[in-house]
Amino acid sequence: MTITTFVHRLFLLVLLTVAPVALAQQSITPSAPQLAAKSYVLMDAASGKVLVENAGDERLPPASLTKLMTAYIATLEIQKGNIAESDMVTVSEKAWRTGGSRMFIQVNTQVSVDDLLHGIIIQSGNDASVAMAEYIAGSEEAFADLMNAAAQRLGMTNTHFVNSTGLPHPDHYSSAADMAKLARAIIYEDPEHYGIYAQKEFLWNNIKQPNRNLLLWRDKTVDGLKTGHTEEAGYCLVASAVRDGMRLISVVFGTNSEQSRAAETQKLLTYGFRFFETRTFYQQGTELATSRVWKGQEDKVSAGLAKDLTLTLPRGQLEKLQAGMTFNPELIAPIQQGDVIGKVEVRLNDEVLHSSDLIALQTVEEGGLFRRFWDSIRLFFFNLFN
Repeated sequence: MTITTFVHRLFLLVLLTVAPVALAQQSITPSAPQLAAKSYVLMDAASGKVLVENAGDERLPPASLTKLMTAYIATLEIQKGNIAESDMVTVSEKAWRTGGSRMFIQVNTQVSVDDLLHGIIIQSGNDASVAMAEYIAGSEEAFADLMNAAAQRLGMTNTHFVNSTGLPHPDHYSSAADMAKLARAIIYEDPEHYGIYAQKEFLWNNIKQPNRNLLLWRDKTVDGLKTGHTEEAGYCLVASAVRDGMRLISVVFGTNSEQSRAAETQKLLTYGFRFFETRTFYQQGTELATSRVWKGQEDKVSAGLAKDLTLTLPRGQLEKLQAGMTFNPELIAPIQQGDVIGKVEVRLNDEVLHSSDLIALQTVEEGGLFRRFWDSIRLFFFNLFN
């Protein structure tokens, strides 16, 4: 029996609602700003698209940006139920003696996990980071293994941790691109704790310390994330902001001052919000189309996406996009929910900008003997004449 391809295409024109004058004008995206930094990345949080990059994969000392991973591991452990925010942690002498920026916890006293988390994120406490690492994994060295496992899972291919603080070590490094991936995970995987990153100050042991992210005071759209500084690393900043429903993540490594890391980050964010836009075309689990199923208890299956289809493009290009759906030839039962049954492609002119799997949104069980026999006959003639 000759098998021919059964293809179903659906083209949708996605239009922006814009004024006629704006439509008449050609959209221009200028070159990205050049920053006074060793490396930097600007990423759209929803789509994960990198909008600006300079030496984004270069391995550099991350300084206290390391504590993003320390806090991330802690919140994952809270989510899993392995620890609780109310747990009391006994401060070891090693944690108490750790130099650099401090929360000022005292040896042999007890501090709650929640307070330690605030001390790590807001005060950038090295002592708090070590205390948290020891509580979760028994030792800072064992905690570093958890950090590296999480980095591998997140695709942070240019990152390796040896401590929870970011204190200098030749085998302790990360990159701007990797830190953007980590920030994205922090934002979306645990929104409940993400609010801590926007807090401007924290009081512990009668010592009030400000968040070192100056943009929290300068730009009301900024709500995180973390600063870092050592002599080796320079001044670093991972920041995120939301404007008109669009969230951007900025990572800057190796500027020469606190003021500089804030100013250079602001350049990136301004550029991204001004010249790009993000749109979710299809949402996860929404029925986009149905396709014929042979030899099943039902003769149709609904198709959709396993993840939201979100794209970030220069402003003015969204109205030029076309989306097409292609189903696999001859869908034959049984089909399980989640099986890949086709593709969705989004094109700009002749260029494919994005491709996603179409999946079955429900299970179609195999039909009875008569249905299978009858559909075999129908399928033979369908292929013969098509």
